[in-house]
Amino acid sequence: MQQQLGVAALLSDSALRHPDRVAVVEGEIRVGYRQLWADVLRYAAALRERGVEPGDRVAIMLPNIALFPRVYYAVIAAGASVVPIHALLVPEEVEFILRHSGSVLVISGGALWPTALAAADAAGIAALGADHEHRGEPLTTAHPTTADDIAAILYTSGTTGRPKGARLTHLNLVLNATVCAQDLHELGPGDVVLGCLPLFHSYGQTCAMNAALRAGATLVLMPRFDAAGAVDVIVREGVSVFMGVPTMFHALTEAAGERTMPSLRLAVSGGAALPVAVLERFEAAFGTHVFEGYGLTETSPAATFNQRLLGRRPGTVGHAIRGVEVAVAAADVDERIDLLPTGTVGEVVVRGHNVFAGYLDDPAATAAAIVDGWFRTGDLGVVDEDGFLAIVDRKKDLVIRGGYNVYPREVEEVLARHPAIAQVAVYGAAHEALGEEVHAAVVLRPAPAGTRAPTPEELIDWAREHLGRHKYPRVIRTLDALPLGPTGKILKRALRDEATGEGGGGV
Repeated sequence: MQQQLGVAALLSDSALRHPDRVAVVEGEIRVGYRQLWADVLRYAAALRERGVEPGDRVAIMLPNIALFPRVYYAVIAAGASVVPIHALLVPEEVEFILRHSGSVLVISGGALWPTALAAADAAGIAALGADHEHRGEPLTTAHPTTADDIAAILYTSGTTGRPKGARLTHLNLVLNATVCAQDLHELGPGDVVLGCLPLFHSYGQTCAMNAALRAGATLVLMPRFDAAGAVDVIVREGVSVFMGVPTMFHALTEAAGERTMPSLRLAVSGGAALPVAVLERFEAAFGTHVFEGYGLTETSPAATFNQRLLGRRPGTVGHAIRGVEVAVAAADVDERIDLLPTGTVGEVVVRGHNVFAGYLDDPAATAAAIVDGWFRTGDLGVVDEDGFLAIVDRKKDLVIRGGYNVYPREVEEVLARHPAIAQVAVYGAAHEALGEEVHAAVVLRPAPAGTRAPTPEELIDWAREHLGRHKYPRVIRTLDALPLGPTGKILKRALRDEATGEGGGGV
C-alpha cells in the first residue's frame, strides 16, 4: 500500500504547530494558520456541495491575494487536482485550458472574474467566486492522497503552439517545497517572505507559498508588483526573505538609488538569468546575498540552486538540489541520453523526485521529454569542475519576458490569423529591464483596392486583443520578405541580430 502523502498537509501541519502565527498578509488583511486551515476546510466543503469529487480538476484564476492560498489548498483538500491559470490570459486562451484539462469548475474573483466567467460560459462549466462563504459544516479533514496522485496541472506553452498541461504529483510538490524551505532557504517560523511572484506560476507556488507555509513562516502578498511599493512592504512587514525574477531585482535596485535600503536575510532569484552586475548592485543596496536557482514547471520547479552549504558562484545556477541529479547530454541525440564530460556544453537533463508525471493527454510529448529516465529541459548548459551549472543558451526559441515564458510558435499561430499577414516570425530581442522583449517580423498581403495596409501600431493593437499581456509583441516590423536559409528555414537569428543593432527594447 502506498504511503499517504499530500500537499494539504504542508498547511495543516503548520496550523497544528503554529496556530497563532500569521500565515498570510495582504495589505491590512492578516490570516493566522489556525484560521487559514479552518477556511480551507470550509471552502473545501463548499466545493463538495458544488459537486466536486475526488479526482476532479478545478481551475483557479486569481491574482496574488489572501484568498489564493485558501482556494488552492481547499481544492486539494477536497481531493481534486488544482489547475492554476495565468492571470494575463484572454478568455479564448482560458477556455482552451478549461476544456483541455477537463476542469469541472473555475474559481475566480476581482478583476479576473469577467475573463474567467466568459471562459467558463464558453467551456460550458460553472464559475464560483473565491470569496464564497459556505454556510454548512466544513470538512473534518483533507481527503487522503497518495504520493503518485496528481496534485496540480500547470500549463506551459509548447513549441507546437498550444499549451501543455504538466501533471505534478503530491510527491513532486511536497518534496520540492520541503527542500526549498529546509535545505535551500532555511526558512523558519520567524521568517517573513515577500511573495511578489505570481502564485499561478510554479516558482511562486512552490518556492514562495508552499515553502513558506511548510516552514510556518509568514507569506506577504502583493497583488501587483511595483518597486517603490515593495520597498514600503519590506520595511512595514519586516520582510526577511525576498523571492523574485531578474526584472524585479532590476526594478528594486533602480528604486534604491542612493538611499539606505532595509537589510534582507536572503534574496532568491529564478525564472531567467540574473545579470551579475544587477546581482552585485542589489546585494550592495539591500545588504544581503542573492542565491540564484534554475528550474522549470516540469521540475516542480526547483532543480538546481546556489546553496549555502555547497557554495555560491554568481553567474551560475549552482548545484542540483537534494535528491535530484542534473547533468549535461548531447543535444543533437534525441532517442537516448548521451552524457557529456565536465566542461562540455550540451542539453541540461534532470532526474529525481522533482520530475513531473508527464503531459496531460500527450504521450508523444511526454516520451520526447523524458528519455532514459531523464527529463530533457531544452536548455543548453555546462557544468564546471566544481559542479556549478551555468545556463549558456536555449535549445528552443523560448523568449523569457520579465520572467514569463513566451513561446514564439504560439504567438505566430495567433498573428497568422490576421487577414493582412502573409508570413510571420516571432523572436526575442534583448531588453534592459525585461531581459527580453517579444518582437515580430511580418510580410503583409497586398491591400485590396481602395484600402491600405495596417500599420505596425495597428497590428500591435490587434495582437493585444488576442494574446495575453505578456505574450503580444511590442515591436512589429513589416518586411518585403523574411530572411531564409538554404533549406527555406526562417533565420530568426538574423532578425534578432538586426533588432539588437537597432537597439531592441520595445515599448
